[in-house]
Amino acid sequence: MTFLRRLYPLAAFLAGFVWDALTIGQRVKVTDFWRLGAFLFGAALLILWLARRDARELTAPEPGGNLRRRIAGFWWQVPYLLLQFFFGGIFSALFILYFKSSGHLGTWLMATFLGVLLVANEFAGKYFGRRFTLVWGLFALNAILFFNFALPHAVGSLDPLWFYISTAAGVVLAHVLWRLSPGRPGRIVPSWLLAGLLLLAWQQDMIAPVPLVKQDLAVGHDFMQEGDRYALQVEAPAPWQFWRDQSPTVHLLEGEKLYGVSAVFAPLGVSAALQHRWEVREPNGWREVYRNRFRSTGGRERGFRGYSWVLNPHPGDWRLIVATQDGRTIGTLPVRVERGTPLPEEVVLREF
Repeated sequence: MTFLRRLYPLAAFLAGFVWDALTIGQRVKVTDFWRLGAFLFGAALLILWLARRDARELTAPEPGGNLRRRIAGFWWQVPYLLLQFFFGGIFSALFILYFKSSGHLGTWLMATFLGVLLVANEFAGKYFGRRFTLVWGLFALNAILFFNFALPHAVGSLDPLWFYISTAAGVVLAHVLWRLSPGRPGRIVPSWLLAGLLLLAWQQDMIAPVPLVKQDLAVGHDFMQEGDRYALQVEAPAPWQFWRDQSPTVHLLEGEKLYGVSAVFAPLGVSAALQHRWEVREPNGWREVYRNRFRSTGGRERGFRGYSWVLNPHPGDWRLIVATQDGRTIGTLPVRVERGTPLPEEVVLREF
């Protein structure tokens, strides 16, 4: 039974993760921000309460004993459990959103880091009363990541400036709470170091361009646009490649165009300058061949669409990158170009 009790936090995490994966991330709604904001506000009040209790040098009731003592022990633990719940709720939602906004290895590593913190939070609650430095660090991280989402949404802009402002807002909020807390338990300097690490990760394109979420990305033949309808012929994957939306190889005749179509979700009212970049692999690395810039306006449930093409791409390894115009990668689709014509039964029509 002791072993099973140790697995309860992990089981709760997995259940919450699956629920969030199914319910959020496809669309970023205003209610998501209000819910996460309420969690952050609740966490702030709890931290101030715990600091006040620490300053008064109150001690936990002795464990065991009669029913009254057990109830007193439970109520002593309630603030820690609630704080763990608030942190977990924020981490869970933001992990899903950052993961779905990730488009390359660096951003996936950052999303994985958030996932590790999410799991660690499920086991760290017992340390909250003795490690206020940990509490300030977790609160600062939650506040920074929340503001990274909420502030661009509120102002309707994905200008990189808002990332710096939102990061500063999150760590300053944590610092103000530390200053207001009775006795100022713990240290706040690690929270500032954490903010610096996030800014460094941003400079290295390791933080996804939230709140943008890639909905679809494809390359193929014979792009068609009829009014609001976008359609592209793509080559179907092999039956055993069940995880692919299309074949990793595209067959083109000499002189044909290779088309690319993307659908990127942005919340209603958010405008983003995006781009398609076509790159080809050469002996010394990837070389950019063509870049197409366009602007998206959020709110369409299936994502704001953009398309581009390269004329007569030579056989070899290519990739289509959809990114913000300041270089933040949203999605990457590698493809192998070969000369030839696909069989009719190998071609399917995809709409965006």
